Amino acid sequence: MTFFNTVPAFSLADLLVLGDQTEKFAWFPKAASTFAADSDWLYFFISYVCLAFFVPIAIGMFYFAYRYHKPNGGKAESKVAHNTPLELAWSIGPSFFLVGMFMLGAKSYLDHRTVPDGANELEVTSQKWFWSVHYGRGTFHPELHILVDEPTKLSMRSTDVLHSLFIPAFRVKKDVVPGRYNYMWFKPTVFNEKVSDEELAQALKETKENGGEWDYDARQFTPDGYRFFDLYCTEYCGTDHSKMQSVVVVHETLEDLNAWIDQYSKRTTQTPVQYGESLYNNRGCKGCHSIDGSRRTGPSFKESFGNQRPLASGKSVTADANYIRESILNPKAKVVQSYAPAMPSFKGQLTEDDLFCLTEFLKSVSDYTPDETVSESNSEAANKQENEQ
Repeated sequence: MTFFNTVPAFSLADLLVLGDQTEKFAWFPKAASTFAADSDWLYFFISYVCLAFFVPIAIGMFYFAYRYHKPNGGKAESKVAHNTPLELAWSIGPSFFLVGMFMLGAKSYLDHRTVPDGANELEVTSQKWFWSVHYGRGTFHPELHILVDEPTKLSMRSTDVLHSLFIPAFRVKKDVVPGRYNYMWFKPTVFNEKVSDEELAQALKETKENGGEWDYDARQFTPDGYRFFDLYCTEYCGTDHSKMQSVVVVHETLEDLNAWIDQYSKRTTQTPVQYGESLYNNRGCKGCHSIDGSRRTGPSFKESFGNQRPLASGKSVTADANYIRESILNPKAKVVQSYAPAMPSFKGQLTEDDLFCLTEFLKSVSDYTPDETVSESNSEAANKQENEQ
């Protein structure tokens, strides 16, 4: 996912302002929201006004320096102190342009901050180094999926440090500040198409053969087959800031959007391990915990279940089902040795079945002793108790 994915190669034309007027040398990604046209027009207006002033001033500066150059110690030929009409002209004339730029910018800013009535609202949570979108009914996913030609409001919060959500194709960006809510809104005008079933099947097969890590950069479509727009964090937020990327998918119909949400809203025909792997990929686990033994922000899940975990307190604990559950809901209770207590709590965000499935997934990537296990029937009983309450 690269911001300049529309630029084929660097050339002299890229240095020219006129290069932005051609698709071949466009610096900007595709304009895909109602804000994009106004923002681009204002950008080019300011750029051309600056260029119109800069060129004659630069030419005049070099010309006068050459034309009236005198040797050191030469006698001054003029005693003119100033020229009132000229000074008024170069002071007052540009001020009209400055006031105009301010008014256009202020109007654009107010448009960005005035959410229309009836806008669809989604909750977005940022944390190091992951985005999570809440679609209701306990459905969370790192990808932002919305409907074309419908205004959408994002209510955003951070669980740790300052982040900033930026969608280049929509020309929108807003800081996500810890300790408070912030918001942005936009109305997408271009929907994302799906790739063919054959292309998607081939990509899924190759991904599975290569270790299961989906490469958005290489594929340029999601694991569900949708083309996408990029979404970035543009506020430096720590070690893996550059990896805090996601995608925006704009659906053509409400039926298609709801169908996508439904497939992630609950576990249906998936086995606990399969659903646990889905949660690992979609809830931010993989950003900090590897499954191949490599060290990341948090300890690796590989060979974790059933083994001893040395703790920062000097003690050790067996990574059984109870330890995993506690570590997800209260991650600072038992911090693994040589790791910082950086993980946020997922209390209230995961059901008992979610916790069970995550535990089963950890078992699948570990050698464990089956004495400390949780049965699926226990998970279903816990879910039933939750629903009754």
